[in-house]
Amino acid sequence: MRRVLCMTTLLLSGCSLMPPAPSPVQTLHYRCGTLPLTVSLDNARSEVAFVIDGQSVTLKEQIAASGARYSNGTYTFWSKGNGAFVERNDKVIIDDCELQPAN
Repeated sequence: MRRVLCMTTLLLSGCSLMPPAPSPVQTLHYRCGTLPLTVSLDNARSEVAFVIDGQSVTLKEQIAASGARYSNGTYTFWSKGNGAFVERNDKVIIDDCELQPAN
C-alpha cells in the first residue's frame, strides 16, 4: 500500500513539470468612438490581428515601456489597460478605443 502511494505521489508531482498548454487566441472587442474594432490576440505567437483599411493585418509584439505595442512597420496597435489606439506611419488614425466587456 505504501509503495502504491509513493508511486502515485511521484506520478502526480511530475504533472506539475509539464509546460502549460498554449493559451487560445482571444477576441477583444473595442469601441473607438462609433467605430467597432475587433482584435485577435495570440499570446502564444506574441501578435495581434485585425482588419483595417479593408485588409487583414498581423502585428508582432514590440518592446514598450508601458502597455502593449504591436507593429509591422506600417501599422501600430497600442493598448494599456482598457484603452487602445492605432497608428499608420506614426500618425494616429484610430483613437479613444475602449475595451468592451465580454458577453
